[in-house]
Amino acid sequence: MTSSRWIVVAAAFLAAPVLAGCGAGFDATTNQPYAPNEAQVLIEKGAYGTRGIHIPQAFILGPDPGAQLAWRGSAPLYLNILNKSDAPDTLEKVSAGGMGEVKVTAPIQLPVGQLVNTGKPTPQIMLESIPKSLRGGESIKLDLQFAKAGVVSMNVPVVTRSREFQDYPPAPNATPAPTPTPTPSATAEEGH
Repeated sequence: MTSSRWIVVAAAFLAAPVLAGCGAGFDATTNQPYAPNEAQVLIEKGAYGTRGIHIPQAFILGPDPGAQLAWRGSAPLYLNILNKSDAPDTLEKVSAGGMGEVKVTAPIQLPVGQLVNTGKPTPQIMLESIPKSLRGGESIKLDLQFAKAGVVSMNVPVVTRSREFQDYPPAPNATPAPTPTPTPSATAEEGH
């Protein structure tokens, strides 16, 4: 093959993913706010969002790796919510079934087309009186009550305070992670 044919083949190969993305349209999931991580995204019946409510990120902040949230302790719930409906909405309350009580400091206003983060500058939603210790990796079913969109249910993961979550303030009442203790190495024992 000549070098000009190689260039044409390489250009076609590199352009294929770009052209394939064009066929997805302006409402494609790839055109929506999204941050890839362990947090949950609201997907209902195979579609991104429901009744105009989109949640590109939801997680409960757990303890540091190796630690645990104490029994009857509390943990902050972080949600990013985007109201894509044609009218403002409000997150009024959240319930966690038998996994504790959820305290919302005040109803959370959701203007149209504006991403709202319920955890910044400080968490506005806390899961309290958790009936068992949590280490991270668990999932808790939450029912979010919106004034107009109604109840939206989703399973929200408990993530450890590591990697992209390490800069978040620690969850209250978390036990510290165990401190590793040095063990004698095989070479040190052989020397004696």
